Amino acid sequence: MARKTDIPSSYYGEPRKFDPNFRGPVHNRSCTDVVCCIIFIIVILGYIALGTVAWIHGDPRKVVYPTDSHGQFCGHQNTPNANKAILFYFNMLKCASPAVLINLQCPTTQLCVSKCPDRFATLLDAWNTKNWEYYKQFCKPGFEIGSKSVAEVIRDEDCPSMIVPSRPFLQRCFPDFITRNGILTVANETIFKDGDNKKRSVSDLKEAAKGMASLLNAKEIGMKIFEDYANSWDWILMYLVASMVMSLAIILMLRCTAGVLLWLIIFGVIAAVGYGIWHCYWEYSTLSGKPGANVTISDIGFHTDFSIYLKLSQTWLIFMISLSVFEAIIVVMLIFLRTRLRIAFALLKEGSKAISYIMSTLFYPIITFFLLAICIAYWAVTAVFLASSGNAVYKVTPTDDKCMYANLTCNPKTFSQTNITKVCPGSQCMFAFYGGESVYHRYILVLHLCNLFVFLWLVNFTIALGQCTLAGAFASYYWALKKPNDIPPCPLYSSFSRAIRYHTGSLAFGSLILAVVQMVRIVLEYLDHKLKGSQNACARFVFCCLKCCFWCLEHFIKFINRNAYIMIAITGKSFCISSKDAFFLLMRNVIRVAVLDKVTDFLFFLGKVLISGTVGVLAFFSFTRKIPVIQEEVPSLNYYWVPLLTVIFGSYMIAHGFFNVYAMCVDTLFLCFLWDLEVNDGSPGRPFYMNRALRQLLNKRNVSPTRT
Repeated sequence: MARKTDIPSSYYGEPRKFDPNFRGPVHNRSCTDVVCCIIFIIVILGYIALGTVAWIHGDPRKVVYPTDSHGQFCGHQNTPNANKAILFYFNMLKCASPAVLINLQCPTTQLCVSKCPDRFATLLDAWNTKNWEYYKQFCKPGFEIGSKSVAEVIRDEDCPSMIVPSRPFLQRCFPDFITRNGILTVANETIFKDGDNKKRSVSDLKEAAKGMASLLNAKEIGMKIFEDYANSWDWILMYLVASMVMSLAIILMLRCTAGVLLWLIIFGVIAAVGYGIWHCYWEYSTLSGKPGANVTISDIGFHTDFSIYLKLSQTWLIFMISLSVFEAIIVVMLIFLRTRLRIAFALLKEGSKAISYIMSTLFYPIITFFLLAICIAYWAVTAVFLASSGNAVYKVTPTDDKCMYANLTCNPKTFSQTNITKVCPGSQCMFAFYGGESVYHRYILVLHLCNLFVFLWLVNFTIALGQCTLAGAFASYYWALKKPNDIPPCPLYSSFSRAIRYHTGSLAFGSLILAVVQMVRIVLEYLDHKLKGSQNACARFVFCCLKCCFWCLEHFIKFINRNAYIMIAITGKSFCISSKDAFFLLMRNVIRVAVLDKVTDFLFFLGKVLISGTVGVLAFFSFTRKIPVIQEEVPSLNYYWVPLLTVIFGSYMIAHGFFNVYAMCVDTLFLCFLWDLEVNDGSPGRPFYMNRALRQLLNKRNVSPTRT
């Protein structure tokens, strides 16, 4: 008799019914979610149109080339500045804000020059001296000495009030900072004269060009890193290939060693927790007799120095009780879930066997990577063209902050005829940024959001296509009664063809749902970033809760989509029906799902760490020349950690790609296994498709047909 707390069998739908015509992934299927497929195709065509519009209106030169105060590109061919590729700032001391330099705009005249100044000089010193010939190349074109007084020239910024030794960085002149004996200098000088002929410290320049000294050092470091990559690329490639071979070997070895490996891990955890219990008891016994160790935690209150708590016997007693409870939970779970654990081990072995029969699945991630690279490249190029599609916008830049016209939009061609120059003497109409007031430019933010949303949709569709393709191939393996003889030819290609031909709409539907949630998360992150300086605790709390909820929703949808794609690959039904069937099938076996999910996640994590760690250790000993046999062949490196980190990260990503295929294989076999249990009974007309090991675990067997 069922208890009142038991969930009725029909709560998550009735078990699947036996279909005598089912022999694996359905071949005679029809198109699913046609409406969403049509919408998806229209969106792709619209995305192409968006890229075309961005390409027509955009101008990448605005990103590639620096722009002077008159809106002209520096160094671009067929312009007056063709031979002047570097941007020069008249008064670097005005660039005091770090945000100004991040935007590469500064409230001072900017001029295209052919080279940066290489000496200290002021306009007062150069005026009417032999230094003027050198100094005038940094003045505005056409300026002649004697047309204005020195004060008027400085006020109108016809010439820089001073120049300092500089060198080009990002096609812009920045002070040539050099640290000598711990002292920051420019051209070996620590003191210089500013435009008012007053002595200034190099530290003033450092404050004005804050962060640029580190950027210049970063440039030198970047050159050394590039040199290290050039010298060690073959070694990096060798270790990445080694990680690929190790990943493949481990996956193939799991068909024989999965059970042993996982039981070793489980008993290792039990032994580690047991040692922790013993150590806590030993510490508790040792401290019990010491004076002052019997004080309770509540008596001493909260301390930032946590070592104080380790000197109390009560702390170790709490640790011991907690670990004992954890140990008991593990043991009880092993006792009651031992059969389900053995099923998980058997499925892992079967997954390795399936991959060994369909080896082409291990290389499918290359196709996914190629499609993702296309999506990312198209999105990035479109974003650049959209960002550079505005016209040059000019703003009034006065000599002081009291001018009422400061930062107002102006026209450089008619600026000299306005009243602004009289009200605010010395003010100029300078280039500020690229934008505009046309209808197209008003909706530029909307176009950026559309670009991002379609990008997310395409990325999720590409991943969904890969999951559905792999699921169809591995389902063909499971539903082959006599393996490998009954496995259809080219299962991966057949599965890919079915997914593209019949289920583009279903894959687009699932991808659309996920893209909407991800887009909401991005908007929430942006709004939360904007509100970080806000003192409204309630708003911050609400955004934190929303971010948490949508994070959970995104991961839940990924779980539902993944299993829905498996069902689509097998049954050929629409996304909603497949999602419901997969979800109810899993919920009818929720404990098996939880056990398999955690076991496989833990195993795959260990495999990734093992591969990246092993290859990383070998690379470390190689690049540090600690292996005598190859010591002479290893190239000399500036920073050995550069290729080392590349090898470790690359190895982890390669292992991640291989184990993702394995995870998809296990998930597919698991759903097929649950389906097999519900619809078949082992009779000649309804034989089990699971392997013999799984049948023995469940006390199931296939009855051979009687001979007459």
